Order: sequence, then structure tokens, then C-alpha cells
Amino acid sequence: MRMFGVVAATLAVVVSSAIALVAVAPAQATQNAASNWHITATLAESCSCTISCPCNFGGKPSHDPCQGNRLISITEGHVGDVDLSGVSFLIAWELGAWTDVTVNDKVTEAQSAALETVLPLAFSSLRRNPLKVSKAPITLEMTETRVRFSTPDSTVDMEVMNGAGGKPVKVLNLPSPLYQDYTQYRSVVHRYANGDHTFSYSGTNGFTSTWEAGSR
Repeated sequence: MRMFGVVAATLAVVVSSAIALVAVAPAQATQNAASNWHITATLAESCSCTISCPCNFGGKPSHDPCQGNRLISITEGHVGDVDLSGVSFLIAWELGAWTDVTVNDKVTEAQSAALETVLPLAFSSLRRNPLKVSKAPITLEMTETRVRFSTPDSTVDMEVMNGAGGKPVKVLNLPSPLYQDYTQYRSVVHRYANGDHTFSYSGTNGFTSTWEAGSR
């Protein structure tokens, strides 16, 4: 896997609804992004917590350490004139220990720069962890009952949880903009392996949600 980008601060996943990418960007680029950017994305995540993960509802992790994989797939988005539609990246983490980020290898240099500019504006909470950022293929398959996504290091397979009438279990109007139209899943496979960073779970929490944010 080849290293991707120069990230000056920290991209982090925090189980308490906080994920952040901090990069050094020219002041003018940041000002331009702040005045004209918008992102709509699908989030798909599995973690080591029980169902349903208390972190997404303002609680504390039910599993220590908290470990997870989160895929962010931008369905529509732009920073200035740079189109971010179709850009995806995956964040794997062990809370308080490490954060590994994989950006889709199809991303262009312009899209990379746009991400580094806008994400510090979109996410306000930070966590200082050792960070590795790489560029590699990302796969995503979503059906009515199953979500599968992977990188060379991460593999997630989740099945939807059904409630009354056989309909998917959903939670609406959560406080965080990251977790709108929250749909509950259960992990079938949830693992990560890269050097000393490894974990593997099944039957733990999973979910999909919609995230929308922008300058206006």
C-alpha cells in the first residue's frame, strides 16, 4: 500500500460521534471552501460495541477498547469547483490507540486537496492518535438486506436487523448530523489486520446513516 497525501495534524474516528481530518491548507483555500462547499454522504460502520452502539446515542463504549471500521461514501459533494461525488474513504481505529485511513485509489489530486480543506470544517472534534493515511482500492456493495465493504486491510459484512412487519429497524432525528436515517445492522464479519493492529468480531453493532453538511 503506498502512502497518500501529507496530513499535518490528525484524522480521527471517535466513538462519541466525532471524526476529524486536520490538514495544513493554504488560508485562502480554506476561506474559499468555507464559503462554498457541500457534502451528502452515506456512512456504513461496524464496531466492537453491542447492539445498538451506545456511543451513537451519547453513551460510552460497551467494549473496551472500542475498535471499528467506518466507510464514508460521498454521493454528492463539492468544494468550490471540485466535484467530490463518488469519493470514498475508510477509517479503521482502536479508540485512544491508533487510526488508519484508506482513501479510494481513484481519487484525483484535486479531490484529495479538497478533502483536506473541507473536512476540518465539517468535523469539529479531534483526537490525537498515531495516524497512517494510505491510498488503495475500496469496494462497497449495498442491498436491501446486506452491506459489504472492504479495503486490503478491512473487511465488513453486515446484515440488516428487521423489526415489526419485517421492516428494517430505524432511528430518526438523532442529534448528530452524522447519524440521520440511522438503520440498524448486525455484523457478520468485522475485521482489520495490518501489522500489530488487528481485530475480528461477529454479531456486534453495525449501521448505515446519511450525513449532510455544508457552508450553507
